[in-house]
Amino acid sequence: MPIRDIVLVLIICVAWAANFLTSAYALREIPPFLFTALRFVLLALPLVFFLKRPAPGQWPRLLAVCICVGVLHLSLGFAALKLAGDISSPAIVMQSYVPMAALLAWAVLGERFGWRTAVAVAISFAGVLVLGFDPLVLDHPIALLVMLVSALLLAIGTVLMRGLRGLDVFSQQGWTAVISVGPLLAISAVLEPGAIAQLPSASWVAWAGAAYAAFVSSLLGHGLYFVLVQRHPVARVTPWLLLVPVIAVALGMAFWGDRPGPRLLLGGAMVLGGVLLIALRALAKARPMPRAEEL
Repeated sequence: MPIRDIVLVLIICVAWAANFLTSAYALREIPPFLFTALRFVLLALPLVFFLKRPAPGQWPRLLAVCICVGVLHLSLGFAALKLAGDISSPAIVMQSYVPMAALLAWAVLGERFGWRTAVAVAISFAGVLVLGFDPLVLDHPIALLVMLVSALLLAIGTVLMRGLRGLDVFSQQGWTAVISVGPLLAISAVLEPGAIAQLPSASWVAWAGAAYAAFVSSLLGHGLYFVLVQRHPVARVTPWLLLVPVIAVALGMAFWGDRPGPRLLLGGAMVLGGVLLIALRALAKARPMPRAEEL
């Protein structure tokens, strides 16, 4: 890619990586389901004017994508981030959606991959097992399980997205925001009683975290990503995105007090190495990699 586009992809990586940090601060005051709903309320404000009607017959698939990615994946991802108490492990484990999506595409869509990709998938999942034994993760094992469920829902949503037609990135994000707000508020009212009433007392840090998630991570990050995939094959852009968890780990160590141990670093390297191999195989075959909605 030319230098101009490399700068753009680096902006995306920093925007998405910093979202883990800003969201972690916000989640100290706002519980996960309400925080996700607030993010979508803010995101819907500018995007509601750009919504396009889905093509006939696309509504069921669009609703399924919104439920998987908007309602469940993001809220569970934020829940895992809150439960984990660190930033490093959730940022790394989330990347496991890539091998999950590859397996789902094979099982559901009949897509084929060779033995090298199969080895890469196995390495990624083995990496999750290795980092799961790091003391930082063992202190909060439920966080690892919740993040894996979140990654699986993202993988399911990614496979479903392939069948969507006639929706640009802003329409897709806009519909996800509009459709997800109601269910998220209902879930929050049941699982997080009193949270909505306490929202006005949240500090500027919490509101800034929600605004960052909506406008910087989603609007700016996905907007630039859409620009890049219009210029280049998705598989050419995807390997650069592996910088996201690397930057997130660095931010966690610098500002959150993360101290990842050798198992987390080794397991993280295995997860990211497997994802990189999958991306390189996809690029070699000139196939697009799965697209995804990010935290």
